[in-house]
Amino acid sequence: MTTPTATTPRGSAPRRGGSRKNSLTAGQMPRWTWIAILVGALILAAGITALLGGGSFSWTGWLIFAAILYMVGMYVTTYVIETKRRATDGIWRNLVWAAFILALIPLVSVLWTVVANGLPTLIQNPELLWTDMDGVTGADDIATQEEGAPLQGGFLHGLVGTLMITLMATIISVPIGLLTSIFLVEYGRGGWFSRAIVFFVDVMTGIPSIVAGLFAFAAMEMFITTFIGETPRHLQMIKMGLTAAIALSVLMIPVVVRSTEEMLRVVPNELREASYALGVRKWRTIFKVVLPTAMSGIASGITLAIARVTGETAPILVTAGYAAATNWNPFGDWMTALPVYIYRQLVNPTGPAAPIPSAERAWAAALVLIVIVMLLNLAARIIAKAFAPQKTGR
Repeated sequence: MTTPTATTPRGSAPRRGGSRKNSLTAGQMPRWTWIAILVGALILAAGITALLGGGSFSWTGWLIFAAILYMVGMYVTTYVIETKRRATDGIWRNLVWAAFILALIPLVSVLWTVVANGLPTLIQNPELLWTDMDGVTGADDIATQEEGAPLQGGFLHGLVGTLMITLMATIISVPIGLLTSIFLVEYGRGGWFSRAIVFFVDVMTGIPSIVAGLFAFAAMEMFITTFIGETPRHLQMIKMGLTAAIALSVLMIPVVVRSTEEMLRVVPNELREASYALGVRKWRTIFKVVLPTAMSGIASGITLAIARVTGETAPILVTAGYAAATNWNPFGDWMTALPVYIYRQLVNPTGPAAPIPSAERAWAAALVLIVIVMLLNLAARIIAKAFAPQKTGR
């Protein structure tokens, strides 16, 4: 019979060679469990897919079966080894990861398709960036497709049009959206007029882009026929870069208003009250205290609004038309933006009998457009970080 000693607590069994299990890791799965279950799910799903496919293997079905088997296997294993609560927590965590991966699939697919189709063309023909379609005919595309001649034309006019139209839309939208947000937050105070503004901003947020284009076209037509003239030459002036910029500003203003309003509302009231206590007027408090504090979110919201309208096609097609040559003047003649250029190259190829060169130009332009949008989103993050209030150790 073993007698309790000073080193052996009463009522507990003595250790034998230190083989007693650590209580901190008891009832926990090994770290490699999920790897083993994942490998098993992939193998079992491959067998099920091959069996149900009747000799043909479906990659989509394999991934779906593997995901289902993995989640079921993790739930059962966690339930048996650990607890039901941890098993339930694990199944929901896996569902969140599955939803995240599903959301990434379209994005990765679009990026891969555009890069795979546009990058080789852009590398082989970098002159697409600094040439336009002026003078390019269907005979050139036929020679390119059938005889291997160099690819003619480019999308410089689309780049210039996108730059000019977006720049003018930003100049129109940012002051209007910023001042509207200042009124709603600092002066409106929930009155009937501010509620009406919020209602119309919400309506503008949901209108189709083609409606914005029709509105800009009608507004410019009314202005020209009223103040300039009604001759065919005057009516031809309706389609220009300024009209397209007005259409894009209709889409930009609600985005700028909403993002700026939210940023102004998160500014602590203590900062305003401290400024008022020092005798600073309200307008000066807004421009010297409130706006600098919220500038990080305002700048990123404006940049994202610009990125949102850069890829619009329908309103620009209605309001700016299509031109084969580069036009730097947004106040006269037709202009071409990159989305319209891509649309026209795919729907109405330069050489109907040889559509491949037009498709190559369209894919290259689509890649450049995606790069522009990605750079704008990156700029929004950099601006937000640059204007963010600096944290000190005090």
